[in-house]
Amino acid sequence: MNQTLRDILDLARWAPSGDNTQVWRFEVLGPDHVAVHFHDTREDTVYDFRGRPSQISHGTLLETMAIAATAHGLRAEITRRPDDQDHLPVFDVRFVPDSAVKPSPLLDAITTRSVQRRAMSTRPLLPEEKRALEDSVGPGYEVRWIEGFSGKLAAARLMFSNAKLRLTMPEAYEVHRRIIHWNARHSPDRVPDQALGVDAATLRLMKWAMVSWGRLSTMNRLMGTWAPRLQMDLVPGLRCAAHFVIMARDAPETVEDHVAAGRAVQRFWLTLTHLGLAMQPEMTPLIFSAYVQHGESFSTVDKLHGSARQLQQRLHKLIGTGNGHPVFMGRLGAGPAPQARSLRKPLEELMK
Repeated sequence: MNQTLRDILDLARWAPSGDNTQVWRFEVLGPDHVAVHFHDTREDTVYDFRGRPSQISHGTLLETMAIAATAHGLRAEITRRPDDQDHLPVFDVRFVPDSAVKPSPLLDAITTRSVQRRAMSTRPLLPEEKRALEDSVGPGYEVRWIEGFSGKLAAARLMFSNAKLRLTMPEAYEVHRRIIHWNARHSPDRVPDQALGVDAATLRLMKWAMVSWGRLSTMNRLMGTWAPRLQMDLVPGLRCAAHFVIMARDAPETVEDHVAAGRAVQRFWLTLTHLGLAMQPEMTPLIFSAYVQHGESFSTVDKLHGSARQLQQRLHKLIGTGNGHPVFMGRLGAGPAPQARSLRKPLEELMK
């Protein structure tokens, strides 16, 4: 592998993925050709409905590769192999010299982009910030803003209620147990506990309870789930500039559609990082709404399906049901970068 490819891939590996799963591997096939082998986590992750969230992550990786290539005056030509499988898609990326390509202003944001789960500034977004973010997603998408105290309160209450769904679901417990890196500020392949956004006492209680589903469900029954939901959902939902939804003008159906959405998401995320803003994804309402929409079960706890239907109605009321199809949701605002964050595996471990 030549130094140019190494530099591009070393930047690309910083793309975001659900719970820092890094659902890609690189195969160098020539001095200007990389095959990216993707996978999804639908088989063991309740949050990966039909692999679509993973496919959005695939798009963030490909967009990051394309941006990283601009540092070398290269244009990335990206095609999907026609004979692959939807849960194991392969994309060929070829880098073409192009005198019209200039280094992207988003290059420096690639390694500093992160998730901020704690409170942000409540300063409203400036008109120029909103305009830059709206422009970043491209012509196939639009940004719907949820602003002002009443809008943020409605979004925060939705996230607060949605958190009860995921904290009382054994299928979600299995994911949380697997992806939390305890006693860590940084993690190369999981989410460090110090990045979760709760105080030290709540964190100790969570660690004790999550030894087993039996212990956690008993604690939930005796003490409820108020403390983590207040700290991780309600308060942060109010302490931000706005919530947002990225809407696709046409309903995404194929792997390529969700990959394209992921590319738009990454441009949005890198642009807000470049502007000095921070962001936290809020994807679970969209994910469980999709389960309801398609009539698919997500838990052995029957009553949770009724809760999900109610939450879907509240989601539609919040974001509207007119033109556009939601592909990503989050909150954002000004503020310092998080002190704890997920890192990435070394490039050598991501090579196929």
